[in-house]
Amino acid sequence: MTTSSRTALITGANSGLGKAIALALAADGTQVGIVARDRTRGESALAEIQASTGNADLHLFIADLADQTSIRALAESVLARFDRLHLLVNNAGTAYPARRLSPDGIECALAVNHLAPFLLTHLLLDRLTSSASARIVNVGTRINAAMDFEDLNWERRPYRMMQGYAQSKLGNLHFTFELARRLHGSGVTVNAVFPGVFRSNLGGTDGAQGPFWKLVAALGGWAIPSPEQAARRVLYLANASELEGVSGQYFGNRKPLRAPAQARDPEANRRLWEISERLTGLS
Repeated sequence: MTTSSRTALITGANSGLGKAIALALAADGTQVGIVARDRTRGESALAEIQASTGNADLHLFIADLADQTSIRALAESVLARFDRLHLLVNNAGTAYPARRLSPDGIECALAVNHLAPFLLTHLLLDRLTSSASARIVNVGTRINAAMDFEDLNWERRPYRMMQGYAQSKLGNLHFTFELARRLHGSGVTVNAVFPGVFRSNLGGTDGAQGPFWKLVAALGGWAIPSPEQAARRVLYLANASELEGVSGQYFGNRKPLRAPAQARDPEANRRLWEISERLTGLS
């Protein structure tokens, strides 16, 4: 299947990495849906991508990925708009300097970084399967962490921003590996990718890019890869013909990476899956 005959959906696509992915896909003639939380920023990104690529088959969806009601409404809108879906890129991610709860009472990093792609993927899975061959790409990070299954909501432990971020992003790997197992033979593949360290606005002005990294960017920003460079790793998983049928892998720069030990444990993958089903009302 050529890229020009595909339909793709990218979350967190109004800026940074997601926008770079959307722009590259649009330039190839792909029908692209971009998901943004803020309508004004989303419309601005959409207009910029259209002007840059000449692709008028672009669609904006507004959703707050911390809110499961909003995610369900997003899925309904996508299914109403697209009668086929060949590529889902779960890109949106964030970090919070202090513990906060989502409208569903879930710690927000876990809600946005793990449960949002878990829920959205499930709600769109039938459309992906009926459009097969199709691909799901989960954008992760390079971490050496383990999830505390007894305190996923950080009710007992003191909250630490980077620990909360790492734990939630590890969920992407657990999800990827277990989903790949369940989708075997369906024509839908799912892989995770670490896009590398790049210039981003993760967490916004008071989020994960603290004073140290802001100083690094100010003094040597030229040396830090751009979102466009990072997007190449994601686009490889989205487009490469040699990855047709490849599923359940964790990639770096076109090569598989070794996942943290906990994510390589099938029982841990199943356990988080069951917890995630309960937390999203899918069980």
